[in-house]
Amino acid sequence: MISRIFLLALIFSCTGFAQAQEETSTTPRAPSLPVDSAPEKPEAPSSESDKSEAPPSGPSTTDKVKEVAEKGLEITTEEVSKIARQLDQNPQAKEVAAGVLQPIYVVAKKLAFPAFHWVAFALMVAGVVSYALQLGLGKLVVLTRLGFSLKEIVSDAVGLAISVVGLVLTTQAAAENSTFTQSPAAVLSATATGVIAGTILYFWGQSQELDAAAGRSRSTVHSKH
Repeated sequence: MISRIFLLALIFSCTGFAQAQEETSTTPRAPSLPVDSAPEKPEAPSSESDKSEAPPSGPSTTDKVKEVAEKGLEITTEEVSKIARQLDQNPQAKEVAAGVLQPIYVVAKKLAFPAFHWVAFALMVAGVVSYALQLGLGKLVVLTRLGFSLKEIVSDAVGLAISVVGLVLTTQAAAENSTFTQSPAAVLSATATGVIAGTILYFWGQSQELDAAAGRSRSTVHSKH
């Protein structure tokens, strides 16, 4: 029964499909009208052909200045090296250098004992502490009083650099020429003394710088009036 129903449905579907094909084949088709093609627009001339080629740009002013500075630096370095070689080969220059260093050697030999290196180490520590505080806290305090001095900053920076170099050289000389660095008590006591002295010097320098800033502000007010 089911197979028959399926067979009938298949037959009806086939006949319906055949009728639809016949109807579509018998209906006249509308004549196709010719489509006028749009006239082609003339191509616009390329802008690249109209534009003239830009000339290659030369070196900028910054490059020229840099090149001149590099050449000047090279020439200066060569001249300095040449002068140094001439001085190294000059007997008179050797005698002058020996005359400058000889007194320092004599004093260094006579002061090559632990007490001298203790004093030198404490002084260098005091300088480092004083100038470091002056560059840090001291300048902040001066800025709060609306004061500023570039000369003081440069002076303190140079003092700090000298103190650091002196501390390194003092430690090196003490390690080579005395027993200062071999005594922890001597090193710690010199360090503590230097820190205390440097703090005192910092407050002293800060008060002087504040007085100088106040004087500059008063002179500026008087000049305006």
